[in-house]
Amino acid sequence: MAKIELTCNPLIKSTVKNRYPQLAVFIVMLVGYIFAIMAGLIGTPVGSHNFSIVFVWIAWWAILILVAVPFFGRGWCAVCPIPLPGEWIQRGAVLTPSDKKPKWLNLRWPKALRNMWLQNASFLLLALFSSVLLTSPRITGIVLAAMLFAAIGLSMVFERRAFCRYLCPVGGFIGIYSQAAPIELRIKDKEVCAKCIGKPCYNGSAAGYGCPWDVFPGGLTKNTYCGLCMECIRTCPHDNIAINLRPFSADLAKPSKRLDEAFKSFIMLGSAMIYTGVLLGPWGLLKDGAYSIGTIAWLVYALLFLAFIFILLPGLFSLGLLTAKRSAPLKQRFASLSTALIPLGLMFWVAFSLSFVLTNASYILAALSDPLGLGWNLFGTANVPWQPMLAAILAPAQTLALVGGLIWSARTAQKAANETRTSSIPVIIFCFLATSLMLWLLV
Repeated sequence: MAKIELTCNPLIKSTVKNRYPQLAVFIVMLVGYIFAIMAGLIGTPVGSHNFSIVFVWIAWWAILILVAVPFFGRGWCAVCPIPLPGEWIQRGAVLTPSDKKPKWLNLRWPKALRNMWLQNASFLLLALFSSVLLTSPRITGIVLAAMLFAAIGLSMVFERRAFCRYLCPVGGFIGIYSQAAPIELRIKDKEVCAKCIGKPCYNGSAAGYGCPWDVFPGGLTKNTYCGLCMECIRTCPHDNIAINLRPFSADLAKPSKRLDEAFKSFIMLGSAMIYTGVLLGPWGLLKDGAYSIGTIAWLVYALLFLAFIFILLPGLFSLGLLTAKRSAPLKQRFASLSTALIPLGLMFWVAFSLSFVLTNASYILAALSDPLGLGWNLFGTANVPWQPMLAAILAPAQTLALVGGLIWSARTAQKAANETRTSSIPVIIFCFLATSLMLWLLV
């Protein structure tokens, strides 16, 4: 399948270049986000009847994992409300660039931290405390507010979207999995970019802002760090930037050589497996450990969680690589071949989310009518009883997702192995064993 330039369509192009449609979505999202914070802080403590729990961890999560990331990549980042207030303060404007230079510090992000490690740490922090995060509206409200204020604070100290690029726990895994999506933003002609004076797509101009994600579009080859904010399309004076429809997993043909991205793959893969065991499995000791935060049992659970992700999975993966034909250093093969885990991890999350979402989706209707749990019945659905949805197709759908992910990863492993001139067999075996374990946990 050849790439199809979506911005060739006049309607799509005008919509993307016009700030008002995106602003309208931003405002709706920001209002919803602030309401979720308020609902968490002042609404009912019963999670299944509170807007913050139901709409963040069931409705939004379902849209993100089952639709947005697989099909639109960084599409959520294009409408995410978290960076908005900080960005408006940083720029001194809401829509068009201000004539005045911002009065904030506008510092460069430290070079040593320009990677995914902080995002990895922030995701793991939330993952270790997910038992209260997914059940306590107050904790969810506090975390949502903390993310908003962190984004504002960083915008007043550092240039561009430092929170989104280097700290956001959601942005890290969206970035990794966006490589598999069929949507991309790319330049049309490298020569045009090379000859362009001033590089307004990166530095900004009267037509728009410099790239908030600190990315030069002329050198963009992967979706990982492009937030689809559309500013470069607005600022490019040569109409040389496009949104394309492309084959799935196009970015994975060229494997990464970065360890921070490699470990992000293991973090996401391992977390999906552990979440499945804790939330859907029958093991009481595991559940007790995950939910008994602050106790010795929880500390043991946390240590096992981290050991599984940082020692067991990478150790088995590396052991397999040592048995294969060697033509490159282990570090390089480890980083490159871990790219094969990206499709597998994405399908693990899809399979897990199908169980979690379909089991709890009926709470959405009740929370719509009574978002704070105060006895309202705005739309007549407050008393809809809980019942799982589509139970008959759940197991086949999960099996299809997992088997599809295994095949997808096997093909990706073969491409990555060719790049490093090694064998893909150990990686495929690793993926098969991981898939078998996930299938056992789910089905």
